[in-house]
Amino acid sequence: MESTATYDVIIIGAGYAGLTAARQLHRAGKSVLVLEARDRVGGRVWTMQLADGQYVDLGGAWAGPTQDRLYALAKEYGVETFKTYDEGRSTQYFRGKIKRYKGLIPPLSVLSLLSLDRAIKRMNKLSKGINLEAPWDSPNAYLYDSMTLATWMEQTIGLDTARQFFKVAAEAIWAADPADISLLHALFYAKSGGDLELLMNVKNGAQEERFVGGAQSMANHMAAELGDRIRLNSPVQRISQTPTGVTVTGEGFSFDAERVVVAIPPVLQEAIQFKPPLPPARQALLQRIPMGAVWKCYAIYDRPFWRTANGTTPALNGLAATTDGYITVTFDTSPKDGSRGILMGFVLGNQARAFSELTDNERQEAALTAFTTFFGEAARTPQQYIDHSFLNEPYSQGCYAGLFGPGVWTEHGPALREPVGRIHWAGTETAPVWNGYIEGAIRSGERVAEECI
Repeated sequence: MESTATYDVIIIGAGYAGLTAARQLHRAGKSVLVLEARDRVGGRVWTMQLADGQYVDLGGAWAGPTQDRLYALAKEYGVETFKTYDEGRSTQYFRGKIKRYKGLIPPLSVLSLLSLDRAIKRMNKLSKGINLEAPWDSPNAYLYDSMTLATWMEQTIGLDTARQFFKVAAEAIWAADPADISLLHALFYAKSGGDLELLMNVKNGAQEERFVGGAQSMANHMAAELGDRIRLNSPVQRISQTPTGVTVTGEGFSFDAERVVVAIPPVLQEAIQFKPPLPPARQALLQRIPMGAVWKCYAIYDRPFWRTANGTTPALNGLAATTDGYITVTFDTSPKDGSRGILMGFVLGNQARAFSELTDNERQEAALTAFTTFFGEAARTPQQYIDHSFLNEPYSQGCYAGLFGPGVWTEHGPALREPVGRIHWAGTETAPVWNGYIEGAIRSGERVAEECI
């Protein structure tokens, strides 16, 4: 069994949280070792390189206003950003009819739009009172945590059409059905990222920009800086703790350290044997944070044909939304120079789990049918089709992030970031700001590095 000298800190997980912590500790002169179960770095951010030099982001992909740590990282490593394409008209498919529209306001009835607007403003107002560092200490925390977001929607949004489109937006934000998260978590998450508009929008929103070369680029740069301090294909099976140190063990290896940082999703931490066992509060927390569910479906064309007006179809921006079918939200994810046309469709929440039951051919047929409905017959025959879900990956078990259902924040929230002896916790789920995003992962890595130092 491989062993070595004692490290200052061992980090479990080479996603953005783990890499950020390792880099900061290394720069502070600490000896670090990163153990990653996968054969790559990046975690839930994975850029697939294609044969023709193009790429698709199978996980996290975007950056937007106030995501300062992510932009700073990109700037440091010379990774260029570019605007998500949103010129031209957006598309709505509702009750069997296609409508094209400009701006942020979908073509719904006046009453439905007013109902939708009131719900968004109401949620933003409620979220302002949430304590990001300790959501369980917020005013009315127990009331908000006793109900789901779906319950609140039923009570607040009177019109069915408005409720349906709010549900589409909620699924896109959380990769979950509104019945799967508590209202307190929804309010916390909204404030964590600014407000609902910022989370939903492209322009001046969380989907405003992408990275030339893909969102994994900065992770690859951090990994290059850390070099052989990262060990891939090394899933951790056991963490043993004594008053003087920690031993981290997996198949064929055992390493000692002063401290350990666990920077993987809560759901994966349950697979690690902790000795002595984690406190009951921590165990209960881990048992109640499942992952979101999402598929990304990519269709790659020789050009972004939807951007050009054609007969009765105006120039389109690739953005589409519907309450029907598997794919409910689409984006134009073509490269910066527009040398290829790439449409990306999200399959979210309960639809994602149903989508997982289909064969490869059935998924492709369903995705291309949706793209054709939104953008015309030219969408039916791409040069290449790719889809991916982290649901099927043993070292993610879902995406975007962990979901906090009713009672989790108020009953178990204090255990989320509290170290257990020499064991520290990182990951986007632990971030008060931009929770669930790459930015949140980076911030959690910075925090936990400071804890260890």
